[in-house]
Amino acid sequence: MPLFAASPRRSPAAAGRAMRVGALLLGLAAVTLLGAMPASADEPSPYDGPTKPAVATVAPPTDGSSATPAEECKPAAPHAPPKKRRGGIAPCMTPDPGFGVYDAWAGTGTTMGQVLMPHKGGITKNGSFDVIFHFHGHEPIRKEFVKAAKGIVLVGIDLGIGSGAYSNGFASPSTFTNLLASVENVVAKHAGLKSAKARKIAISSWSAGYGATEQILRQTGGKGIDAVILLDSLHTGYIDEQAHSLKTDQIAPFVAFAKRAARKQTFMFLSHSSIIPPGYASTTEVASYVVGTLGGRPKKANRQDVLGLDMIDRFDKGNFHMRGYTGDDKPDHCAHIGLMVDIVRAHLEPRWKTPKGRK
Repeated sequence: MPLFAASPRRSPAAAGRAMRVGALLLGLAAVTLLGAMPASADEPSPYDGPTKPAVATVAPPTDGSSATPAEECKPAAPHAPPKKRRGGIAPCMTPDPGFGVYDAWAGTGTTMGQVLMPHKGGITKNGSFDVIFHFHGHEPIRKEFVKAAKGIVLVGIDLGIGSGAYSNGFASPSTFTNLLASVENVVAKHAGLKSAKARKIAISSWSAGYGATEQILRQTGGKGIDAVILLDSLHTGYIDEQAHSLKTDQIAPFVAFAKRAARKQTFMFLSHSSIIPPGYASTTEVASYVVGTLGGRPKKANRQDVLGLDMIDRFDKGNFHMRGYTGDDKPDHCAHIGLMVDIVRAHLEPRWKTPKGRK
């Protein structure tokens, strides 16, 4: 039989039925195709009308309440256009400057986290070194840290989403003690020494990371900690949400440290955005409260800062420094990480006189 055989002859009635069926199938195909096509460009989007202001949520306090952390915040309107920032900056995805005088992260030998050490140097002859323990966002903070740091060791720790992950992770007093000892061992091995000892210690956090900082300050009473850095990171719950009365016992360790910094015994840097979280105190409210315990009030400011931040208030007393900024969305929250450059360059390295590292 030929591969392509001729079709058998059909009666006129059969041919008519076939034509009607074919027309029906063509009609159905056309409807399906039209339904699958995108809407016309002239057709207004359901989100083209007025939208609500962007609402961001931030990492909740460690009292058991829950909310989406700030680093996961989204605008209320799904298709609201992103806010334009100076110079086209994308604070949540900044360019990578490399590692400077530092080697890549060392991810083994510590009880948790990773360690960034100068390729050479950064340690005294007797094995003393300075270190920052940063909680939440170790890679974003690294990209800013290396722009200014010349010898300080950086330990980056990410434990998950929400301040509870960090609070629970450091619930045992031995956790930080063991972590510090393991970092000293790693630094000693890297430097080719029998032992090494942390000389100056800073505890730093962005967003949800303050849960670990709170635990460490409570457990140590701040003893052995020379600096605390809170980058849009300090929250607390409300006793009465309507009255906006704060649960001050939750932030008591931070207040105690701030008072020591104001007396120039330690160093503390605290920043806040203008994000209003649901059901618990904002970093603005907490910053104002801390400043109040030092006998002061935030002073109005008007200055353009790093990564598109716009400063609106500030307060300085001794070695305590508070900076407040506009911004209520995810990029505004991320931009606070950029403040680490000036903190290291203008404050920590001059204060600590850290031995210089080199490639």
